[in-house]
Formats: sequence, C-alpha cells, structure tokens
Amino acid sequence: MRKPRPDMPPAMFHHAHAAWQAHPVSRRRFLKGAGALASGLVLPWLPDGVQAADDTDEAAETVWQTIAAVQERLFPDDGNGPGARAIRASAYLQQAMRLPRFPKEEKTFLLQGPAWLNDLARQAHDADFPALSADRQEALLQRIARSQAGENWLSLLLLYIFEALLTAPVYGGNPDGIGWRWLEHDPGFPLPTAANTYDRILKK
Repeated sequence: MRKPRPDMPPAMFHHAHAAWQAHPVSRRRFLKGAGALASGLVLPWLPDGVQAADDTDEAAETVWQTIAAVQERLFPDDGNGPGARAIRASAYLQQAMRLPRFPKEEKTFLLQGPAWLNDLARQAHDADFPALSADRQEALLQRIARSQAGENWLSLLLLYIFEALLTAPVYGGNPDGIGWRWLEHDPGFPLPTAANTYDRILKK
C-alpha cells in the first residue's frame, strides 16, 4: 500500500476530476497515461471534533453510503466507461481497509470525511450527502475541494478508485476485468487467486 509523500502537492482532485468532466472523451486516455498519478499525498486531519467511524460503528452504513456516493460523483457512469459502482470502488476500499498493512492514518482520515461532509450537507440542504441531487452533491464537493483537507480527502478517494479500476478482481474491485477491458489493458498471466494474493505471500 502506498505511503503518502509529504512533498507531493495535493492537486490530483482538481486535475483528474476536471480532466474528464470538461472533456469526457479523454477519460480513457487520461487513465491509460496515469501510471504515476497519486504516488503520494499530504494528509492533514479534518477539523477538530470530527470523529472517524469504524466498520463496527453503528454509523458505518451511513459512512459507506456517503463514500460510495462521493465515489459516484468523482467517477460517474457517464457513458465513457464504467463508473465507481460498476468497478466496485466502495467494496474494494472496504476490503483494502481490513488488511493489516493498510496505513492506519489513511483509514482514519478517509473515515472522518463522511461525518464532515454530511454536516455540511445538513447545514446547506437539511439532508445527508447521499440524499442530495447530483447538482447539489457536485456543488458541495467543489466547496470542500477548496480546502486543503477536503482536497486531500477527495484525492485519496480518487486514488483508491483508480486502484479499484486497475486491480486484479481477487482484491475486490474491477469485477471480471471490466476496467482492463475498457482501457484495453493486458494484465498478463497468471492472475493472482485467493490462495496467492499479495498479503498471503507476505505471510509465508
């Protein structure tokens, strides 16, 4: 799992999100050429008082519904390839977070975001983020992207969306190689199985 590099400026969200919103036809080209994107991120904490939810919290369902809704806005199904839902971006991230090697500060940071975002959504529209219209969701994401913490949170989510798009399906994303087919990518063989995933190899 990548560790954040403190010298990397947090500009991924603006560059990547704008790249296919302004020119959707270029989304595949952007991703095929993005082998080095998101090699590191600065991860400041969100505002004081925002608590992270864990898999066992009662609020976990809301947290993951919110993350999935944000992923859909960051990587929508717009007719130019699979969206976040189709590549199982949320399921991939949940599975990745359960691994012992997943960076603890990244997990805390990612799970703080939904509480902060839903607070803003309720203040502005009296509803949680997943219940808002697409236009209102987009406006809120553009709003939080103007802060360093918000931009970094969105950038980190985008990083794991890209991983879900390109990962071997055994890791929870990219079902049946849907992302590979869209990008016309040959992953090579043999592919990892449940018996020889990276984490199982590390334990040997």
